[in-house]
Amino acid sequence: MDKGKIVALEDRIPKLKEQRRRKANRRLIFLLFLFFTMIAVVAYVQSPLSHVKKVTVNGNELLSTNEVIKTSTISTKTNIWSVRKNIAAKNLEKMNVIKKAEVKIKWPNTVMIEIEERNKIAYIKSDKSYYPVLENGKVLKDREVAEIPVNAPILFKFKEGTVLKEMVSALEELPDEVRNAISEVHHTPKKADEFHISLFMNDGFEVSATLRSFSEKMIHYPSIISQLDPNIKGIIDLEVGSFFKAYELEAEETKIENDKGEG
Repeated sequence: MDKGKIVALEDRIPKLKEQRRRKANRRLIFLLFLFFTMIAVVAYVQSPLSHVKKVTVNGNELLSTNEVIKTSTISTKTNIWSVRKNIAAKNLEKMNVIKKAEVKIKWPNTVMIEIEERNKIAYIKSDKSYYPVLENGKVLKDREVAEIPVNAPILFKFKEGTVLKEMVSALEELPDEVRNAISEVHHTPKKADEFHISLFMNDGFEVSATLRSFSEKMIHYPSIISQLDPNIKGIIDLEVGSFFKAYELEAEETKIENDKGEG
């Protein structure tokens, strides 16, 4: 054997000790780093720094921002890590006003709530107050409006139930142009027709109709009034066919031809 390549054991021992010491130091540094990282995470989670700082709400019109936030059960005392987005959204969707809700987290500490409210179709008159009526026929009795609404038809003598749902459904089927032309709708049932209604239009005409055929006939309202003298007001009868009765000459009837191509 080549004696020049032989390393004495006493020469190798210091090198082995140095390698083991370096390896032990690296392991110690890693463990210390892991330990202090865990302490930092625990301290962060337990401190106000991990709390929700801001909650934003979009899509609300009937509901106030505070109502939405309160119902979601999320507040600035909520830990951002404990926010349950699905549970918060379900809590919101239990409200009659809300059709759909979505909760998102924007790191590091903002919660965004997106809601879609049900459409407000009309207002219902009760005593001296007006209450919004939603597309599902629900009346928002906690949303009292003292002044006369001008952005939707006002319903009179309606009660929650089948007739009101039929009325709301029929209004929803109308084009905006026609629905916005309606000022008031009165439930005026007859012995033979529980669904009879009387409408007062913004242009001064009155309409007599039944909910069973209301939407399919009322859709032609622009065509109907185009055939009438705007200076002679009266009742447009849409119950059977389409007839016009002037207030001054109610004995005389004028048959109105519906333009089937419009609407």
